[in-house]
Amino acid sequence: MSRAFIKEDADGPEPRYSLPPRDDPDFDSAAADALLQGANVGDSYSAELATGYRWGEPKLRPHIERILARARKEKDERTEQLAERFLAAIPRLKPGLGGS
Repeated sequence: MSRAFIKEDADGPEPRYSLPPRDDPDFDSAAADALLQGANVGDSYSAELATGYRWGEPKLRPHIERILARARKEKDERTEQLAERFLAAIPRLKPGLGGS
């Protein structure tokens, strides 16, 4: 995990993330939001624990892309930056290992 997203000094309680149950169709969308929120406050680790997903999880790409489009429309530069970093962290498939 990138050290840029780790909060090293404990100056308050860990953030809480309001997530639906894992089997809810909206869970992945909420998880994408939570991961970006965690990164924004310098605590990606707690968001990863809460969601069960790591930063750069390929399954969350469409949700992060939706967040990125909204951030650009609303001129929310910080969310745009975080969403772009998330997308850049998604592992790329190597030729011959599947994918299209």
